[in-house]
Amino acid sequence: MVTHVTSIAGLILYGPVLKNADYVLGAGSDTRVLLEALSEVILALAIVGTACTLFPVTRRHNEALAIGYLGLRTLEAAVITVGIVSILGLVTIRQHPPHGADTASLVTVGKALVAVHDWTFLIGPNFVCGANTVLMAYLMYRSGLVPRFIALLGLTGGLLIFASAVAELFGLYKQVSGWGVLTAIPVFAWELSLAVRLITRGFKSSAPAIDTVVPSLADSVHH
Repeated sequence: MVTHVTSIAGLILYGPVLKNADYVLGAGSDTRVLLEALSEVILALAIVGTACTLFPVTRRHNEALAIGYLGLRTLEAAVITVGIVSILGLVTIRQHPPHGADTASLVTVGKALVAVHDWTFLIGPNFVCGANTVLMAYLMYRSGLVPRFIALLGLTGGLLIFASAVAELFGLYKQVSGWGVLTAIPVFAWELSLAVRLITRGFKSSAPAIDTVVPSLADSVHH
């Protein structure tokens, strides 16, 4: 739930920076941008927190997938953090421009820092998010921890947002566009439905404790 609120806030609060190249020259509010930076810090922490919360349960069903999900969620948060740093760097340049720097140089640096943020947005919340969504949805599908339709929604959403990221990478359409939003809806629905399910009903108690097809890492190392 926290990741949803903070990620949506990001698209709104970062507007002056991402859409206005003159921001670095003194146009716009620093407070709004700093609030979004704080929001994205909370987002990154919530992403890792989600994986850590699920891990004790999911590892009993497929330890390899559970570790993969934890690692990918951590990577997603790390990539987002790089984007936060790039925007904070832009704020610093705006507040304390380098001595002797001309207007053209400042705008160029500002655009470069915004470009770094845009690429981290593509890599983290699109490519990596798509991959970790597929892992967790597959684990949920195999284990039966949640209803199958929720798991299938995650599998569809993860594959779709990953494919959309490939399309965006090659310039078929922009990251923040109608197609981009449309392809993100299934992932949004997966995360929301999973959260609501776990808050209201929890995991299915009838799900088997150990994956009988894929052995755990601990068993593999022992043998």
